[in-house]
Amino acid sequence: MPEITEDNMENKRQDGRKIPARRGVPPVVGLLLATAVMNTLLYLCLNHFFISPQRSAVDPSHCPYGYFRMGQMKNCSPWLSCEELRTEVRQLKRVGEGAVKRVFLSEWKERKVALSRLTTLEMKDDFLYGLQMLKSLQSKHVVTLLGYCEDDNTILTEYHPLGSLSSLEATLNLSKYRNVNTWQHRLQLAMDYVGIINYLHHSPLGTLVMCDSSDLPKTLSQYLLTSNFSIVVNDLDALPLVNRSSGTFVKCGHRELHGDFVAPEQLWPYGEDMPFRDDLMPSYDEKIDIWKIPDVASFLLGHVEGSDMVRFHLFDIHKACKSQMPAERPTAQEILHTYQKVLNSLRDTTMSQTREML
Repeated sequence: MPEITEDNMENKRQDGRKIPARRGVPPVVGLLLATAVMNTLLYLCLNHFFISPQRSAVDPSHCPYGYFRMGQMKNCSPWLSCEELRTEVRQLKRVGEGAVKRVFLSEWKERKVALSRLTTLEMKDDFLYGLQMLKSLQSKHVVTLLGYCEDDNTILTEYHPLGSLSSLEATLNLSKYRNVNTWQHRLQLAMDYVGIINYLHHSPLGTLVMCDSSDLPKTLSQYLLTSNFSIVVNDLDALPLVNRSSGTFVKCGHRELHGDFVAPEQLWPYGEDMPFRDDLMPSYDEKIDIWKIPDVASFLLGHVEGSDMVRFHLFDIHKACKSQMPAERPTAQEILHTYQKVLNSLRDTTMSQTREML
């Protein structure tokens, strides 16, 4: 007579019929499940690492004209008045100086801000023009205006501790920023820069030209690197307007320009035998900004792993930017579209290679 055990009892129903004995999950199935979970987690991690976060096209700090919001502020506040600038803003130390203004790290309601002061009365027209541009062009592309006082020749803007693009390499070489020192993030910075140029060329005021760009260091100094590693333009006191319908073109300054960073049409066209004369210098349009984009983009891409691959994919559009004929150069919008296509293509390739590894 077979031995009746507890297991046998469990395998019988009350009506006497047997039911299949419970069986544990085979070890090989558990191993496969665990491997699948691990691969999924690894895929998600690599997906986050390789793909630059998509940036919103909407300015998160958008406020009506005459108002601002920055940092963790929940509500929009009116631009600060002369009285508020005098009584509520505490000047700390000088952090920058140019021909038009000195910039001081300051404090307002326990927030770090940047206070700009006119350097000399001779530059007041440029100072006030820059202020007017700041007021008119407030957007995600432009540093946030917090207040101003024309009587005191002061302008208050949001402070960005990472400074100008001139210090980009030093910033990205810091260990705490190593995770963003990748070709993906650097290409996104180049897209930010071209996006700013595109905004200026289609601004609410018309087609504006970035004239403070006679060489690479000067150009980089006009832009700030934000804490979330995007770019905003900071210096707007040399933005002349192109108006084709009225035949209005621009000249950047009244002195002769040299070098291959500036566009060919910005160079004195009559040879060394004829001394430079501003009244004989031909004017030009916004395509001088397009000529400079490859040089700025190359700086922003740097020399990290993958940056040469990006340069290779941007070769054709950058070659078009360097056309001797301004009309043959692409628009900033076309360049931005190409940059986005390259980013998407290389990102897809990277993710495809990642999937093959798993």
